[in-house]
Amino acid sequence: MESEEKSLLIIVGPTGVGKSAVAIRLAKVFSGEVISCDSMQVYRGFDIGTDKIPREEQENIPHHLLDILNYSVQFTAAEFARRAADAIALILERNKLPIIAGGTGLYIKALIDGLFPADIKDLHIRKELEGEADTKGLEVLWKRLERIDPGYAGQLGKNDRIRIIRALEVYAATRKPISEHFLNTKPYIHDFNIIEIGLKLERDELYKRIEERVEKMFERGIVEEVKSLLESGVKESAPPFRALGYKHVLRFLNKEISLDDAISMTKRETRHYAKRQLTWFRKRKSIRWFAPHEFTEMSTYVGKKLE
Repeated sequence: MESEEKSLLIIVGPTGVGKSAVAIRLAKVFSGEVISCDSMQVYRGFDIGTDKIPREEQENIPHHLLDILNYSVQFTAAEFARRAADAIALILERNKLPIIAGGTGLYIKALIDGLFPADIKDLHIRKELEGEADTKGLEVLWKRLERIDPGYAGQLGKNDRIRIIRALEVYAATRKPISEHFLNTKPYIHDFNIIEIGLKLERDELYKRIEERVEKMFERGIVEEVKSLLESGVKESAPPFRALGYKHVLRFLNKEISLDDAISMTKRETRHYAKRQLTWFRKRKSIRWFAPHEFTEMSTYVGKKLE
């Protein structure tokens, strides 16, 4: 990096599109280090189901925010923003380009746009909401959130228990939707030259990649990984077991569904998740979109933005 201006490259896109590989190639060209923006790859021991890039495939490019937490810890957008900001500062000290790569849109938003203070809380309300989720089902709460804050509800999955309850808790405590709080916050980073690129594929090609990726997870031994984690004492309620790759494996091991059903359901839910990711990222008008194979065009664009 020759420029003294603080620059940050962000690579986003749906699951399975190839963000990690592109991030490594761009890191080689622009002397960068990669910061993972994934809500599940932070957990140690959860490798196959999160599709974590193995160390031997990182091609000697430093990667940050992988394998940093024990399975019992809940990782939040605010925690990601704090840790990512620290990693960015460290990378810049080494005169390298920080490259954030991942598909967790809320985490990108937390870093760039900020989050409202975490001290807005009401444990009594939260306990009531958790009890309601247990008795009436989470979809009831999601539909309530959709009425209160349709934009934010649309960004969440209907099974995102923690964020649905959190959003309803904030609304009950402040009478303001959580999205309104987001508008009145300070970012973790400022005065940066932020370069955002998105990776996209035609839907049929993306879905084909997703299905091949899921099949590869099962071939690599995701069932055995889950068995090993359970035998080591990890509870089924542990936060990383909410990752798409694990949900139906647990159901298979509990004899609720067949292995074929576990595979097909994982494919279906991953396709739905990819669609939600694209919906989220397309709202960011600052993103320049490329196909993963358009590396020459991509690197030319980044190079000009770094000048």
